[in-house]
Amino acid sequence: MVFTPSLQPGRSDSVRELLEASYEKRSLVHLAAGSQVPLLKRSIWLVVRGMVKLNAITIHGDELLLGLAGPNEPFGDPLTNVDVYSATTLVSTDLLCVSCEEIQRSPHLAMGLLQGMAARYRQSEALLALLGLRRIEERVRGFLELLTNDYGQPCEEGLRLDIKLTHQELASALSTTRVTVTRILGTLREEGWLHIDSQRRLVVRHLPKRR
Repeated sequence: MVFTPSLQPGRSDSVRELLEASYEKRSLVHLAAGSQVPLLKRSIWLVVRGMVKLNAITIHGDELLLGLAGPNEPFGDPLTNVDVYSATTLVSTDLLCVSCEEIQRSPHLAMGLLQGMAARYRQSEALLALLGLRRIEERVRGFLELLTNDYGQPCEEGLRLDIKLTHQELASALSTTRVTVTRILGTLREEGWLHIDSQRRLVVRHLPKRR
């Protein structure tokens, strides 16, 4: 059965309900952390548990982080025009693969995927807005706030990210250098805004109040 971990306040669980209603007995594809997800021409992947990193390679050969796909969020070849596009699991991940033909035949599935795509669209807009900030410090802080609001798990110290992104991956997402990201993360830790727990996971301690 399609399952979703607890969501942050304000995030709808209607996607989960729609998908469970249509695909209770569907078998899932389980991939270990660090696995490449095969991208199929006429199929869309849906994250059930876990997290997938979406990458591209620039014309200069540099890796570019396009975004993340978390629970109930779709990705796949039919949803992108980027030629050199890849998907890699960040943690142990369960995925559901559905063909475009299946989606066309199932209004419930189409509605669930539409809502998942809306979440991915909002994330893409937020990333573009961050890239417009002049100060790199604001980009890094904003990116971590975005991730913890979307995917963070509550803990005693704040919101914890169970996914691990390297300093280079953060730099690629924010159009800066690994050295700069490392320096800014150190500053955020000194300020007490950011904490790294015993398992090397990031914990954001103080998020701004939501409007």
